[in-house]
Amino acid sequence: MMLEQKIQEAISQAFKSLYSHELQSDQVGLQPTRKEFEGSYTFVVFPYLKITKGKPEDSGAQIGDWLTANTDFIKGYNVVKGFLNLEIEDLTWASTLHEIASEPNYGKLSSNGQKVMVEFSSPNTNKPLHLGHLRNNFLGDSTARILAANGFEVKKVNLVNDRGVHICKSMLAYQKLGNGETPEIAGIKGDHLIGKYYVLFDQMYKEEIKSLVDQGVEPEQAKKEAPSIIEAQEMLQKWENGDNETVALWEKMNNWVYKGFDKTYDTMGIHFDTMYKESNTYLLGKELVEEGLKKEVFFKKENGSVWVDLTDEGMDEKLVLRADGTAVYMTQDMGTCDMKHKDFPFDKSVFVVGNEQDYHFKVLFAIMKKLGRSYANGLHHLSYGMVDLPTGKMKSREGTVVDADDLLQEMFNTAERHTKELGKIEGMDEVEAQNLYRMLGLGALKYFLLKVDPKKRMLFNPQESIEFQGHTGPFIQYTHARISAILRRAKSLEVGTSFIPENVGELSQREIDLIYKITDYTSALREAGKEYSPAVMAQYVYDLAKEYNGFYQEVPIFNEENKDRLAFRVELSKVTANLIHESMALLGIEVPERM
Repeated sequence: MMLEQKIQEAISQAFKSLYSHELQSDQVGLQPTRKEFEGSYTFVVFPYLKITKGKPEDSGAQIGDWLTANTDFIKGYNVVKGFLNLEIEDLTWASTLHEIASEPNYGKLSSNGQKVMVEFSSPNTNKPLHLGHLRNNFLGDSTARILAANGFEVKKVNLVNDRGVHICKSMLAYQKLGNGETPEIAGIKGDHLIGKYYVLFDQMYKEEIKSLVDQGVEPEQAKKEAPSIIEAQEMLQKWENGDNETVALWEKMNNWVYKGFDKTYDTMGIHFDTMYKESNTYLLGKELVEEGLKKEVFFKKENGSVWVDLTDEGMDEKLVLRADGTAVYMTQDMGTCDMKHKDFPFDKSVFVVGNEQDYHFKVLFAIMKKLGRSYANGLHHLSYGMVDLPTGKMKSREGTVVDADDLLQEMFNTAERHTKELGKIEGMDEVEAQNLYRMLGLGALKYFLLKVDPKKRMLFNPQESIEFQGHTGPFIQYTHARISAILRRAKSLEVGTSFIPENVGELSQREIDLIYKITDYTSALREAGKEYSPAVMAQYVYDLAKEYNGFYQEVPIFNEENKDRLAFRVELSKVTANLIHESMALLGIEVPERM
């Protein structure tokens, strides 16, 4: 039983003994004691005064007296108003570390028998991945890792938007201006090549609009009458009708894009279990419309269009099928939900999509509930804010997007420059050094994008993210490398990690604070899983690294003559390194052994 659970159990027994009240141990809330007071754990008495029938200070003292008299791990207490601050025996802290060190899967939950699908990335095949996609990918990948550590069977999926008029825009521009250009001829990745033609289409389209406006056509009308947009729409009709030439061009260009995506995903360390494509799903959902009409969940308007009324759910009426019988995005998403559940009968399904789609997912989830889907309550939209740069917003059709590949390379180059300046690659060969630059660059980028609460819009500053001090990935990575060096020294000095807790003796406050932070790993992992928030783990691992650095500065490890205390400090370092490694792995970040 972990220390926090022991304290909860003891407080539960105190209530039974003092007040003849059955208080379940999992109902006992504990929080960290504030730094200005003695103690490690605080029990807030206020919510229980109806049971104790006493003043807050008196009730706290009664419980504190009972705990010190009836347990062997509470050595003292103090009461500040209604806050009971508990001081733990040094031996208990040493025993707690010993217990944690002996658990290879410390903090992780065994299988809970539930399945969860995490859908993320969802790029369009008319452009390369950009900075916004990076936040999406890192959030989805990290959330999947965190849920797996919480005992779920996880399936990571990517639903690629590979059809529609926007795809045809790139195809049309390539058809007109490509002259047989290929990624090999151009010397660039396939996704970048297609993105180039998407920008060229937009330039061509804007010139046509300007020309029509100059001729006296209203701007809104000019947007509809421009020859390029009409041709793109005609091309989409050809594709939907299976025109051989159009489909062949679509397949060729999309295959170039997929090869480009694969390289980017590989660089990011992102992998999927299943890739879905909208070209295979866009006709799904029409049978659900028929089902909804039969169940009177949907209704038909006079023009033949089909709608759902969600006013009772605080929304409005929503179109699910056009009058001409063609599907809208909602139709497709309804059908895709069923298809994915058939492929992988999930208990939960997490959609990692930007917050501009908040309303869309509220509607989708409400519809699936109305249709009586058993899995509907497990649908969750992991909504996240956009990423801005110091230079402002991004627009892909204007070619002002911060490209993911370029940004990744910039991070690797910055990591190299910064690491060389600080002299942290002494004794490394070129291969080891290049691996370190990539590890630091990618770690800096992932950590910076994940440390912010997903719901918040954020500003990404590449230079700030790579710093070795402050709230950054490289600071945590450097801490791991520092501890690894300590463990290597311990090994060379033949100092083991085997100690007898009873022989460790008195602990410093730094040692106690570090063990406390180690014991907090489990609750951080639970909260991150419950909230679908990698930011919780990012904050935890930063706090852990910061706590270790404080310990390292104040507590001399190898000057200690007491063998058990020396082994205890080496073990404390080892457990910290393991938890930094595990926590960063949950964020999809590697940590170096040396730098």
